[in-house]
Amino acid sequence: MRLPTTEARNPRTAAIDAASPEEVVRALLAEEKGVVPAIEREAPAVARAAALFAEILGAGGRVYYAGAGTSGRLGVLDASECPPTFGTDPDAVQAIVAGGEAAVFRAVEGAEDSAEDGARDVRERGVAEGDLVVGIAASGRTPFVRGALEAARSLGARTVLVSCAKDPEIGGAADLVIEAVVGPEAIAGSTRLKAGTATKIVLNALSTTAMVLLGKVHGNLMVDLRPGSAKLLARARRIVADVAGVGPEEAARLLAASGGEAKVAIVMHAAAVPAAEARARLKRAGGILRKALAR
Repeated sequence: MRLPTTEARNPRTAAIDAASPEEVVRALLAEEKGVVPAIEREAPAVARAAALFAEILGAGGRVYYAGAGTSGRLGVLDASECPPTFGTDPDAVQAIVAGGEAAVFRAVEGAEDSAEDGARDVRERGVAEGDLVVGIAASGRTPFVRGALEAARSLGARTVLVSCAKDPEIGGAADLVIEAVVGPEAIAGSTRLKAGTATKIVLNALSTTAMVLLGKVHGNLMVDLRPGSAKLLARARRIVADVAGVGPEEAARLLAASGGEAKVAIVMHAAAVPAAEARARLKRAGGILRKALAR
């Protein structure tokens, strides 16, 4: 059976066990240098997937990441960061991990080997037509991910595969495949290394680009953030002050009057309207602050 690239031995690190600590670190860093170029080659595919991501969310659908091990945990990380960063509903972007929630914190051996479990988890989560399932499989052949993608497709959902293998075995189950081929790992098969880095970068690009397209970024400011901590509240106030061109006290007052919604606070100031009218203007503008301010 043909081994995926992620399982091959890397000749550049064949004697890493005899190296000094600094030599090990430098060898690992040297391998990471090829990650971004590998993803840059896939930029068109990443962009298409991000546009689909935005289209699904914009139409009221949901996006699910599905993966096992490191891949699954990276999906959890990206999904969990969308609500505080971009103000999305917690159900809008979700993660499905082989082995369930326990596998996020401790490896569940064999969980990735069942395509039936992947299909079951997708059905139990309520995936339907109008949703998107993004399978994450560094090796390109994880049975759990294959089952999840096949089930999603049978339910009418769209499918994307993020892999670090060339021509991944399970690519046929996806409408769109992203192949971030980073080559053999420094430690053969340890995809928590540069394959993990590549996957994190791809997921960052997918979700962030989608949120930009959905109007959740103004300039380069996260104007839809949820100020659920002192740090985020301070950031929200700075955003309002910056975009509205007001001082810190007025920014704090506007943000409080808006219920903590930075975009609403900015429109309130710019149009001299109450929060309800500011929300209505944003809704008519499709949530895009630049359009709401131009009205």
